[in-house]
Amino acid sequence: MLDIFIARLKQGYQTIDYPDGPAPALPANFRGRPVIDVSKCPDGCRQCADACPTQAISITDRARIDLGRCLFCTDCVQACPQGAIEYKKEYRLAVRQREHLVVSSDQELQLAAALDSKLKSLLGRSLRLRQVCAGGCNGCEADVNVLQTVGWDISRFGIQLVASPRHADGLLITGPVTENMKLALQKTYDAVPEPKIVIAVGACAISGGPYIDHPEVHNGAASVVPVDLFIPGCPPHPLTILDGLLRLLDKIKKHN
Repeated sequence: MLDIFIARLKQGYQTIDYPDGPAPALPANFRGRPVIDVSKCPDGCRQCADACPTQAISITDRARIDLGRCLFCTDCVQACPQGAIEYKKEYRLAVRQREHLVVSSDQELQLAAALDSKLKSLLGRSLRLRQVCAGGCNGCEADVNVLQTVGWDISRFGIQLVASPRHADGLLITGPVTENMKLALQKTYDAVPEPKIVIAVGACAISGGPYIDHPEVHNGAASVVPVDLFIPGCPPHPLTILDGLLRLLDKIKKHN
């Protein structure tokens, strides 16, 4: 036991400074917001849209990407003969309205606004969430769990994952909501006391992800319960999830 304490003391302070300090360094292969440089796109070219497995790219009067459908898989990059598509290092992707995730490349993302004053006064200092895996692959679930480690420590913001919906202020949902999980999700939502919030994490929970329109899934959480925060990704990076949660609770400084 003494060896464990000594090893921990030698490690020093491990928790990231964000949001009071800079965001942690992202890995070299990190894929943030995808952007299409339309100046490189020849008229009539739809190769990126045709290659997208979830139809996240639409070509009409302008090229738009639905970040809620995007799997960040780079199939569009490989299909584009002009090299017009790039995944930026932008990790800030969470929004309050589903339609805000459908953006063109020259459009600023309307990042998540804070809860209204009444809810913020009730939940802003202490937020308990019941995590519901509604048929997920455990990718999003794993990155949510990372936030509870010493490096991220979301408990310092008063955010905790709890075992019972009766003890929760809201739900954090992952997975596309399979037919077998629809009733379970509805009952879990009903068990959370009012007022409550719902957070959809990952492409599956937002749109169905790679299973979109499959007869055994319901294309995300919003088909069953009202959603207050959408955090896209497949899976979203822990920093993307943390940034979304803190924006909802109004704990992000203006320069972030």
